[in-house]
Amino acid sequence: MVRFLIRLRPENEPFRIPFNHQHRLQGLVYRRIQRVNPDLSLSLHNPKVPKLFTFSLFMAEKRELAEDKSHLLGYGHGFFYFSTAVPEIAEAFISGLLQRPEVELWDERFVVEEIKALAEPERLSGRKFVTLSPIAVTTKRVQFGKPRTYDLSPAEPEFYELIKENLREKYVVLHGSEPPEEFEIKVLNAKPKRFEVKPGIFQIAWHLVFRAKGDEGLLKVGYQAGFGEKNSIGFGMVKVDGKKNRPKSDSVGAKREM
Repeated sequence: MVRFLIRLRPENEPFRIPFNHQHRLQGLVYRRIQRVNPDLSLSLHNPKVPKLFTFSLFMAEKRELAEDKSHLLGYGHGFFYFSTAVPEIAEAFISGLLQRPEVELWDERFVVEEIKALAEPERLSGRKFVTLSPIAVTTKRVQFGKPRTYDLSPAEPEFYELIKENLREKYVVLHGSEPPEEFEIKVLNAKPKRFEVKPGIFQIAWHLVFRAKGDEGLLKVGYQAGFGEKNSIGFGMVKVDGKKNRPKSDSVGAKREM
């Protein structure tokens, strides 16, 4: 059980959802992991090691654009998805949420009301995927005589090469061996979004609908830990299209009666 749906009851309604909110959710993940497992939290701050977890954008049962168009307004419950390829990470984060269900995000207060462990698809190769948070892929390009970070798009072959390379790196960390070579992505629909991931630091990432084929183990890494880069900042989470994320009947997630 490495994928979860986390539903939050807001203190006020409507509640505000900033367009650039991934870093706030990332902070929540790290704080709750640190509460339960400080050593694990410290190891996740190593910049040279893939973090092997990801999460979706923050959503609402109903939402609309605020009148001044500076943010979204949410109604009903707020929710987001969390996924990891490492059970220890899942255990620490979910335990931390259950121990302290009161959550404050961007000056809005919520209470964790329900956590559901979600079943994984039996087969991934050949399936259609939809992003729950956009996929980020970057490289270095020389501009004005200096190497600078360049955000790649699905129109560039290097976009797909680096996605595969990133998946293989994660696979090696998880399994200690090189994965099979079979891997192919065909993008069916693409929409760019520009995010401010830190003050003054921006990332162009892509909401995609795509079909992926290849080794099941390699695709599973992408499904669990995210496709592309910056997964622990909230990029690269996907779902299988046409199949709702349904809770397992033996879900470890506890519904909280308030």
